[in-house]
Amino acid sequence: MAGKAVPHFHNEPGVPVITVGVKEFMCIGALPPFDHPHVFLDMGADSELICQYCSTLYRYRAGLKADEAEPQACVWHDAKLAAE
Repeated sequence: MAGKAVPHFHNEPGVPVITVGVKEFMCIGALPPFDHPHVFLDMGADSELICQYCSTLYRYRAGLKADEAEPQACVWHDAKLAAE
């Protein structure tokens, strides 16, 4: 996966479900500095997954791109990483 960033999502808004367009991603919980360890999650053959740290339910939908989520506010872009 070199040269390709793993999408990161957060649940700062506290929504019950975040719909994403990827099955492999990172959950950070809340926004920094209140984030939990950035954990890699993989849905595998399933279409839903619950983060073991923050209990956010993630649901896969094929129509979304890797950098999209519903709500879109739950996509995290680290400005520091983007600058590198």
